[in-house]
Amino acid sequence: MQSQPSARYYDWWQRQDLCYQDGKLMFAGHPVSALAARYGSPAFVYSMARVKANLQRLHSALEAAGFAGRYSILYAMKANRFAPLLTHLKTLGLCGIDACSPQEVELAVSCGFKPAQISFTAGSLSKNDFDILSRFDGLVMDCDSIHAIKTWGKYRPGAAIGIRINPALGVSRENNSALQYAGSVTTKFGIYREQFHEALAIAKAAGLTVNKIHFHTGCGYLTPQLEQWDRVIASCQWFLDQCPDLRVVNVGGGLGVPHTAEDGTLDLTQWGEILRKHFGNRKIQLEVEPGEYVLKDAGLLLLGKTYLEKKQNTWFLGLDAGFNIAPEPAYYKLPFQPLSLELGNGTFSQLQVVGNINEALDVWFQDAWLPAMDNQDYLALINAGAYSSSMASNHCMRGAFREYLID
Repeated sequence: MQSQPSARYYDWWQRQDLCYQDGKLMFAGHPVSALAARYGSPAFVYSMARVKANLQRLHSALEAAGFAGRYSILYAMKANRFAPLLTHLKTLGLCGIDACSPQEVELAVSCGFKPAQISFTAGSLSKNDFDILSRFDGLVMDCDSIHAIKTWGKYRPGAAIGIRINPALGVSRENNSALQYAGSVTTKFGIYREQFHEALAIAKAAGLTVNKIHFHTGCGYLTPQLEQWDRVIASCQWFLDQCPDLRVVNVGGGLGVPHTAEDGTLDLTQWGEILRKHFGNRKIQLEVEPGEYVLKDAGLLLLGKTYLEKKQNTWFLGLDAGFNIAPEPAYYKLPFQPLSLELGNGTFSQLQVVGNINEALDVWFQDAWLPAMDNQDYLALINAGAYSSSMASNHCMRGAFREYLID
């Protein structure tokens, strides 16, 4: 196998709680080899300490931007709905919940969150959905369509609601269209400017008070995309000005984490200054609903090696699970950096890291430079804490995995 200098393999992602020490991969103070021996594979392992640190970093950024006492962080639980995690989040008291299905609301309540701590936004709601949601007194309802406004008015006349709007402008990591909820192509998400006055009139006729505007236009944005994020927020100001009873603005989530050496971390100071620029002088409560930023880099996916074999001129490293249990690399081209559990003698080889699903999509990482894997039984994938297990399927009946929360 060909070898090359290894610095780029382990420089960019390392931090105090995820790094090599004496050639051994460590995560949240634990040797990953010990975690793999204890939990086996496939296994997701989440660090609660990292989750807490991520939340505290967001709190600090919002307070530094001048929003102390008038902001809320709502964890987007579609990112990861592992019940022990949700229970710990409730105990921490650092966030509420952003939910997007009645079943998520029910799970959040079962883990200790009060309905008033849950903001609900979803589309294409059925009668059964409305029946379930209407049972939760205090639930904050954001309507993303005229249909939702009309229907909720029948269930909860006189209630206060939010409206999800669509500014026809989106933002995402590397301008990835698959990660954008708004843009030049008309999407199902929210109410556009052309229908907004109609939406307000229908809400008024139903006895509903619109006191909140919500928008979420894309995912995974980092510092290079903050200029576009600034433009997105500017484009939403018109909607706010149409609402005389406005009390809350939810700016969605989408804050990203680095996936490659080229990405860099999101500049939260610059992010907060953009929020201050647009909302600092408005008498509103600010809401942010991150999922990826809170959970993604707090999770590892431990996988077992099945084979190491050369086919034509390419070396393949096979693993005991495929894209169906962590779909983002296949669906959104978001690379999950593979890490060996030991650095070995310092020589690196280029490998195609693949799974066990009978689909061409089933490639974990193209051209990964890894230390010698001949005598290693496991591999770890970083950034597996969000939008992995929660999006998993049982495709090819290979959907089994375990989840663990560690301090």
